[in-house]
Amino acid sequence: MKNISVAVVGTGFGQKVHLPGFQAHPQTEVVAVYHRDLDKAKAIAAANNIPYAANTIEDIVALPEVEAVAISTPPFLHFEMAKVVLEAGKHLLLEKPTTSIASEARELYHLAKAKNCVVTMDFEFRFIPAWQMLAELLAEGYIGEKRLIKIDWLVSSRADTSRPWNWYAQKEKGGGVLGAIGSHAFDYISWLFGPIRRLSGQLITGITSRPDPKDGGKLKVVDADDSCTLMLELVDGTPCQVCLSSVTYQGRGHWVEVYGSKGTLVLGSDNQQDYVHGFRLWGSQGGQALAEMKIPERLDFSQVYPDGRIAPFVRVVDKWVEAINGGNSLVPSLREGVYSQLLMDLTQESNATGTWVNVPDLDKFLDG
Repeated sequence: MKNISVAVVGTGFGQKVHLPGFQAHPQTEVVAVYHRDLDKAKAIAAANNIPYAANTIEDIVALPEVEAVAISTPPFLHFEMAKVVLEAGKHLLLEKPTTSIASEARELYHLAKAKNCVVTMDFEFRFIPAWQMLAELLAEGYIGEKRLIKIDWLVSSRADTSRPWNWYAQKEKGGGVLGAIGSHAFDYISWLFGPIRRLSGQLITGITSRPDPKDGGKLKVVDADDSCTLMLELVDGTPCQVCLSSVTYQGRGHWVEVYGSKGTLVLGSDNQQDYVHGFRLWGSQGGQALAEMKIPERLDFSQVYPDGRIAPFVRVVDKWVEAINGGNSLVPSLREGVYSQLLMDLTQESNATGTWVNVPDLDKFLDG
């Protein structure tokens, strides 16, 4: 397979995860970097031996050397940037949440098809060894018929009230825990357990103001959610409870519990510093005590990094490069990105109306 020349757009998460991930991958080469401040873009490019730097997405896609673009800017910028990339016929790797609203994600989906562009979403939980083993055991019928799914994702990343006010604090800019981690949860629920029939959601803003360092530390209103509770009913009837929070000091971490007619599976990590490192898997059948399960070596990462997010990201890139070179479809694609965004939109609707909301069939939504 030939190497793919990539532009990195977004230098927060992009500089921490995308850039080292692409540099570690044997078949990708970073040839351009974007930052809205051109001097900063040039400095990042120089520090990483990247040939081109730009401060507009139009300049990035105009470079003939750029075959593909990875976007990790704040969510409110995703739609317009991704649209420029796809209209230029460039392949796309897009961070979650997909867009601001599901209709925008749907538009990108159809544009990518029209332009024959290969698009993947960085839903990296699909590529973590312990999660892949959980998926295999579920597919093999380890627990029998599902009875209950319970998900807790409770971390303290924004528990400190002095953490600065920025886009993450603003609902209109895609901030909040629903977009940050709920987007992942909706994707892996669909992957592991199947589609959702209906949902009921509550969004909570526990810390209602934060200091803005760009305005002398003045307190600014926070209207984005920092906690979220969800009740889901899957298409097969299985109930699923979800609790998300980014403001829980000593929160238990990230746990998925699956209870069935034959047994139980529990996947979890209490690592508060790295949301990929630390996952372990326990299982039980026939009412026996839970026992930790060994993850097969065949699922191990070929290389691990101090930042746990890089290894699964490299696996995402593996699938993306393979699809680009082979002209194949892949998962997760924009289809999965549309579904995650649709479920987030419906959570907002449920929160606003205080009611259960039915989830439309994805194919019908995409055709709508």
